[in-house]
Amino acid sequence: MSTTIGLKLDDETRNRLQRLGEARDRSPHWLMKTAITQFLDREERIEQERLEDEARWQRWVETGAHIDHDEMTAWLDGLAAHADEMARQRQDADTGRERKSAEKADDRAEEPHAVIADEPGQWR
Repeated sequence: MSTTIGLKLDDETRNRLQRLGEARDRSPHWLMKTAITQFLDREERIEQERLEDEARWQRWVETGAHIDHDEMTAWLDGLAAHADEMARQRQDADTGRERKSAEKADDRAEEPHAVIADEPGQWR
């Protein structure tokens, strides 16, 4: 369901909407509706984050549970080291596959070429 809401704009803002609408092949109504929707989406996300922050703060006030800076740094360093190790393993595996592929190509190059018959009795 849609309802109409009046919006008073100064002449400069109205002219800007008109010019942008013409440039984008959109109506000023579409531009205003899109701008309001984007604004609401952004502000609702901000409000949700604020509420989550307040809940976390309240939990800390009640329990005192937290992660020490040194503990967090050590955890992040461990994650980075694990990621580096995984990247090294992938790189080693890729290098190994490339080496095996090159060795197979070398082996095939040393094999005598098979004789192929297009039709019985005709060899090339």
